[in-house]
Amino acid sequence: MRTRRWFLALVLAAGCASLSAATPVTAFPAKSLYTTIDLKACKTIRADADGARWLCKGLPGYPVYVAEGDLRMFVSIGPSPEKRRAARQTLGAFNSFFTGKTSRATMEWRFIKKAGRDVPYATILRYVTKNDTETGQILVITKVSPTEACQIGFVDAFANVDAIEIARKLADDTARTFDCASDPKPAGLIGKSPL
Repeated sequence: MRTRRWFLALVLAAGCASLSAATPVTAFPAKSLYTTIDLKACKTIRADADGARWLCKGLPGYPVYVAEGDLRMFVSIGPSPEKRRAARQTLGAFNSFFTGKTSRATMEWRFIKKAGRDVPYATILRYVTKNDTETGQILVITKVSPTEACQIGFVDAFANVDAIEIARKLADDTARTFDCASDPKPAGLIGKSPL
């Protein structure tokens, strides 16, 4: 009888070990939420010959600052977003995150659940880029925290068929520990879209 109990305990332990090895457990898996940047619904902060500035709705506690100047777009997120590094960062090529004549764009937020709240740590935004001869698309990944917002990297959407997966992996692996004093880096292949 004692041998039988010992054997059953051994079988159960082996089964639990193989189950835990085959099934990774993540307490707070990363997820995505989506919001729309719609300039018609945003508050205009300033508009003059040099460009314009807007404050748009993002996730609760994370307003989105949008600026345009010199045929380039800037975006920053969080409390006082215009004071964060992201508000001064853009791509070198002429760019916009609006296509055609629209003034709407979709922003993807990477977040975790913490104490029942959605806590974002990164955003992904698609920019259309242009130079004298070419047009492309770049996914820009921006770190988001209660105190910081800065670009951490970018992915050439024309050079990488899995561009969104690369962008999400960069956000998930890097954003929470990224030092905003560092410069953003490319992920994946580059060279098909103007930067």
